Amino acid sequence: MGGRENLSREQLLEFIERLERRIAVLETQNADLAGRLEATLAENADLKRRLAAASKNSSNSSKPPSSDITKPPKPPTKDGGRRHLGGQPGHARHERTPFAPDQINQTIDYRPDRCPDCGARMRPLVRPPRTLQQVELPETPLVVTEHRAHAAWCPCCRRTHYAAWPPEVEKAGLIGPRLSALIAWLKGVGHCSFSTTGRFCRDVLGLGLSRGQLAKVVGKAGAAMRAAYDALAARLPEEPCLNVDETGHKENGDALWTWVFRARLYTVFKIDPSRGSEVLMDALGRGFTGVLGCDYFSAYRKYMGDFDVPVQFCLAHLIRDVKFLVDLPDPVTAAYGRRLLEELRRLFHVIHRRETMDAARFRRALERARDRVLKVGKGPPPRIEARNLANRFCRHGAAYFRFITTPGIEPTNNLAEQAIRFVVQDRHVTQGTRGPRGRRWSERIWTATATCAQQGRSVFEYLHQTLVAHFTGSPTPSLLPIGP
Repeated sequence: MGGRENLSREQLLEFIERLERRIAVLETQNADLAGRLEATLAENADLKRRLAAASKNSSNSSKPPSSDITKPPKPPTKDGGRRHLGGQPGHARHERTPFAPDQINQTIDYRPDRCPDCGARMRPLVRPPRTLQQVELPETPLVVTEHRAHAAWCPCCRRTHYAAWPPEVEKAGLIGPRLSALIAWLKGVGHCSFSTTGRFCRDVLGLGLSRGQLAKVVGKAGAAMRAAYDALAARLPEEPCLNVDETGHKENGDALWTWVFRARLYTVFKIDPSRGSEVLMDALGRGFTGVLGCDYFSAYRKYMGDFDVPVQFCLAHLIRDVKFLVDLPDPVTAAYGRRLLEELRRLFHVIHRRETMDAARFRRALERARDRVLKVGKGPPPRIEARNLANRFCRHGAAYFRFITTPGIEPTNNLAEQAIRFVVQDRHVTQGTRGPRGRRWSERIWTATATCAQQGRSVFEYLHQTLVAHFTGSPTPSLLPIGP
C-alpha cells in the first residue's frame, strides 16, 4: 500500500476520487485510440474494395461475359466454389445508416446500478451511452376508419337524403390507397399469387380479403397506371437510342411474346402475340431515326431493312456464335473461329481501356480493331458454318460497329437482357397471365418497376401516389424522367 494503510477515511476517499479521475482520462484516451483504429481499418477495407473492383470480371461481378475474353481465367478453388462462406476477402463491410433522432418513436434507458463483477454500487459517468436501435411492427398494423354519411330530412321535397361520400373515399372503397399500393406491390413486384397475397393480408395484417377483392384492387392499380404507361410508350419513337429484346410469355396455354424497349431513363414492356417486325413498327413507327440495339434476330433485320433504321447488333451474341464455331469438330472451321475470336478479344481489350485514352486515340484504336475483325470474318474457309457467319459480316458488318461512330451506344445488348430478367422470373413464378386484363396489368407494373429502378425511385411510393391521384381525380404522376 506504500504507507496508505495509515491514511484516514477522508484521505482514502480523496485518493479514490483521484484514481477515478485518472481512469476517466485513460478511458477517454482509449476511446480516441479505438476511433482512430476503426478509421484505419475502414480505410484499409476501402483500399481492398478498390483493388477488388479493379479486377472484376463476369465471374465476380455483373460485368458481361464478353469482358472475359481479354482476361485470363480465374484459377479454380479446391472445392470448385467460393473460397469462404459469408463475406468474401476484399469486400467492404456493409452497415445500415442508423435512424435519425426524428425517426425514433420512443427511447428506453438502462442504467447500471451494481457492478456485475463485485456487486459494488456504481457511480454514473458523463459519457455517451451505447445504443441498439430496434425496429418492430405494431401489433395491429392497420388503421380502420369508418366514414359515416348521416341522413337528413328535406321538408320541401319531403325526402330523406344522405351526405355524399368524398369522391376519393367512395372510389377507393374498402381498401385505402396505401394498402392498395402494398397489395399491388406484392402482386406485381413481389411475384405473389392472389393466394399468397391473401395469406399475407390475413396472417400479417389480420385482414381477410377474398380473391375477388384482391383482383379488384389490382385492377384499380392497373387503371391508375394507364396514363403514365401510355405516355412512355408514346415517347419511344423519339428516343435517340433504344435497346430491344423479347422473351416468351404464357397465357392460358397460348405462346405470346414480351417485348422490352429500354431507353436511357425508362423501360417499356409490351406483350404481343407476334414476334415479328410488325411489333417494332407498331411501337416505333416507320420514321424511327434513333439507333436500335438488338441481337441478330430476323425481326430486327427486317425492320432495319424496310425502314432504313440504324442498328447496333450485339457483339456479345456474336461472340457466342463464334465460340460455337470453335467448338465444332472440323479443325478448319474451328481454326477460323479461333482467329476471329482472337480479333474480337483485341477489340474488347480496347473497349475496356476507354478511360486510359483520349477520344481521338480511342476511336482510332477501335477502328483498327474493327478492320481486323472484318478482315478475318470476311475470309472464311470453304465450310458452310464459316461461310454463314462470313455472309453476316458482308451484309451487316457495319451494324456491329456503329457504337464507334455514335456516342452513347453500347456494343452489346446487355441493357435489354438485364431488364427482361425480371419478366422471366415473374413468368416462372406466376405461370403467365389469363387474359387481356392481366396482360395490360403486367405491362404497366413491369414498366413502372423497371423505370423506377432506373431513376432511383421507390416503386411502392409511386404506386401509392398514383392510386391517390386515381381516387381523387388528380393528374397521374408521370414516369417520364425529370430534367435532361
